[in-house]
Amino acid sequence: MKVKVVKKVLDANDRIAEENRKLFDQHKIFVINLMSSPGAGKTSLVEQTIKAIKNKYKIAVIEGDIQDTYDADRIAKLKIPVVQINTGGACHIDGNMIREALPSFDLNKIDLLIVENVGNLVCPAEFKIGENIKVMLLSTPEGADKPAKYPLMFQESAALLINKMDLISYVDFDLKKARHDSLSLNKKLKIFEVSCKTAAGLEAWIAWLTQRIDEFKK
Repeated sequence: MKVKVVKKVLDANDRIAEENRKLFDQHKIFVINLMSSPGAGKTSLVEQTIKAIKNKYKIAVIEGDIQDTYDADRIAKLKIPVVQINTGGACHIDGNMIREALPSFDLNKIDLLIVENVGNLVCPAEFKIGENIKVMLLSTPEGADKPAKYPLMFQESAALLINKMDLISYVDFDLKKARHDSLSLNKKLKIFEVSCKTAAGLEAWIAWLTQRIDEFKK
């Protein structure tokens, strides 16, 4: 019985996500669903990405957290339209939450929508929101065992950013294992080794993202 209930929930969410996708396509909005565990550096990546491409694209952000507006406040300081979704305990953002947030934006003035999902390595990968791509962050202090423990997240993502490379000499992180295990799950996964603190490695991420956005908007 529980399996049937879960399937109904996911099916209903998929329908709403498809409606969101049609709306995004209508307005030519490229959407990123950004996922990671708490503290991996999602908001820092969003900030760095905005700074790098804000002169080329009109950007908006949806921040997802269980409560508080700390991350949304950080993004607002960059003069970027941002909406905070507080899930009140839910471990992910779903399609309906996105649909309810969209009236807060002028969709005609957005090229790129970045959705920073709730910090969690399980639920966000299961719920579509109408995104073009899922992108995941894995920080070096978390350890290289995460692909084996949370495979769906890696299977669903188009890109993996291994963040906090500036700390790799101080933590027990097997970079070779992390890359091997991730690619074993998803051979098409694009992997970037970065530091959102120092901006090292972010040029390759920005170039890849820019290409994806430009191809979509043709």
